[in-house]
Amino acid sequence: MRLNMKLAQRAGIIAFALWLPLSAIAGEAVPIAEDPVLEQRMIALSEDLRCLVCQNESLAGSRSELAQDLRQEIRDQLRTGKSNDQVIEYLTDRYGDFVLYKPPLKPLTWLLWFGPFVLLVGAGGGFFLYLKRRGERIAGESLSEEEKKRVEALLGNNGNKS
Repeated sequence: MRLNMKLAQRAGIIAFALWLPLSAIAGEAVPIAEDPVLEQRMIALSEDLRCLVCQNESLAGSRSELAQDLRQEIRDQLRTGKSNDQVIEYLTDRYGDFVLYKPPLKPLTWLLWFGPFVLLVGAGGGFFLYLKRRGERIAGESLSEEEKKRVEALLGNNGNKS
């Protein structure tokens, strides 16, 4: 027991001794861009853009190499004085409307915008028709007299009708 306490104390001292120099070296993270305003514009823009590799993640949140390259491209575009709209236009010209999280409503994107609703209405209509046909089929099937007597016997009614 006493040996375990000494080992734990020594391990704590060693961990502290290793941590101390590292904490002195580590500092606050510096922004990637020299200009914090430009960095904020880049982050705001990349939040509205889709990562082309991940497809389910924003460009700002993705860690893929392409996303890093695209963020750098956005920084370069902004550094040259382009507006946010010009940067978005540049990216959509290069990668198409898919790069936008909210693609514009035009004939090429109708399926993207209205496809889920069409599928939902179609599935609801199909389910309604299925239930209707099933109800008609069940209503059309009736038991013969022999089957009715057998059911009554199985249920224990023995022919007594209430």
